[in-house]
Amino acid sequence: MITGELKSKVDRVWDAFWSGGISNPLEVMEQITYLLFIRRLDELQTLKDKKQARLAETEPNPFFTADQQDLRWQNFKDRDSEVMYDLVATGVFPYLRGLGAEDSTYSDHMRDARFTIPTPNLLSKVVLLLEDIPMQDKDTNGDLYEYMLSKIASAGQNGQFRTPRHIIQLMVEMMEPSPGDEICDPACGTGGFLVGSAEYVAREHDSALYDVEQRRHFNNSMFHGFDFDSTMLRIGSMNMLLHGVEQPDIRYRDSLSESAGEEQDSYSLILANPPFAGSLDYETTSKDLLKVVKTKKTELLFLALFLRLLKPGGRAAVIVPDGVLFGSSKAHKELRRQLVEEQKLEAVVKLPSGVFKPYAGVSTAILIFTRTDSGGTDNVWFYDVRADGLSLDDKRNPLLPEAKLGARTLAPLGEADHEKNNLPDALARWRDRDGDELKRERTEQSFTVPKADIAAEGYDLSLNRYKEIVHEEIETRAPLDIIADLERLDAEIAKGTAELKGMLS
Repeated sequence: MITGELKSKVDRVWDAFWSGGISNPLEVMEQITYLLFIRRLDELQTLKDKKQARLAETEPNPFFTADQQDLRWQNFKDRDSEVMYDLVATGVFPYLRGLGAEDSTYSDHMRDARFTIPTPNLLSKVVLLLEDIPMQDKDTNGDLYEYMLSKIASAGQNGQFRTPRHIIQLMVEMMEPSPGDEICDPACGTGGFLVGSAEYVAREHDSALYDVEQRRHFNNSMFHGFDFDSTMLRIGSMNMLLHGVEQPDIRYRDSLSESAGEEQDSYSLILANPPFAGSLDYETTSKDLLKVVKTKKTELLFLALFLRLLKPGGRAAVIVPDGVLFGSSKAHKELRRQLVEEQKLEAVVKLPSGVFKPYAGVSTAILIFTRTDSGGTDNVWFYDVRADGLSLDDKRNPLLPEAKLGARTLAPLGEADHEKNNLPDALARWRDRDGDELKRERTEQSFTVPKADIAAEGYDLSLNRYKEIVHEEIETRAPLDIIADLERLDAEIAKGTAELKGMLS
């Protein structure tokens, strides 16, 4: 959580770009990413210099050689604006593009780095503002970057790349990633699910990360993200770096078009909100996926992909459009049947339709399942999220203080607060899904449904198919009693009328 002062500093950086002529928020984010990257490289080189001085040894792989010292952040940040501009344009950015030979995901994504800041004055102003933002604490770094990412969404462009952070938090908390997991998001965008998982592991399993081998796994082989947008890959890589993950596996991949063979059975946990944009041609669709489900629908193909990528025993929590839950096509029904009968479907969490506004009002749900290849579904747990802490209109304004937002709140929620934020309740009930949740009536906000009932409904997974409505009891009376009452009322009215006439005569 960042302070208002730090947010104000970020806002000033953003405003400087806009007033300087760069109005595309994604381009602003990209240029900031490059500058933060070069600053981070300078900080890492400083650590290497200190280690070299302490051990009296020559560093075999410096980020900056003796003749590249002018390219370090600390050495160009105070230069005259014209000199700095020329140095960054003709020295720093070619240097960034040349980093591709380094064995680093960040280096790989910097190969086509473009410098688009138009004037020396704007560059000087932005460097000065970024220098004023403290970047020593990795938690603050991550929060700052998340805040900048939120400005992409609030600007109304490319919001589809960003799942709301509190929804990510709910899904991560429900899945409880462990230090031994290999986590994948096949449509990672800015890396929100991977970042959320990294934060959870660092917080809940911090002692495990003291182990050298475990730390190596955390930094190099735990997190995997695919995307086919190079800008998103750069931003996602930097997001992970600033959240303390040194070399995540973030790489270019068209997940639905390429063969999943080399990635098959690779991951123990998948967290994703992939784009669902209509249909693909059979010719461009991975034959591996068509073996699982014969369809052109991207929402079904992604589910098929998740099943291919998971190891046996691997778990997934993924967002799907509501049509997946009740679609009547042969492919829809077959995929739902597979999830229920051949795998272990554990939960369907219905989200309010305003969660992704202002970009889309489509209704969605979270599906949670485990790949078993041998069934295992006994009961499916349903939860109806009616409020997520924010208004469900295009403005998405907070309905509660910040300490009461999200799935893990900093302050306890009262009954009135629950009406505005269901996420902590959803998390608590999920953790009790094998206990008292089994006893809940289908009239409640959450309940479980036996597999046999789901099979009897043609594997329909929509919550409303199983939810029961509470009907108020209405008092009923015999018709003759009602007629007698009406006759008494008529008599009283007639008597009252006669008395009134007598008073007036």
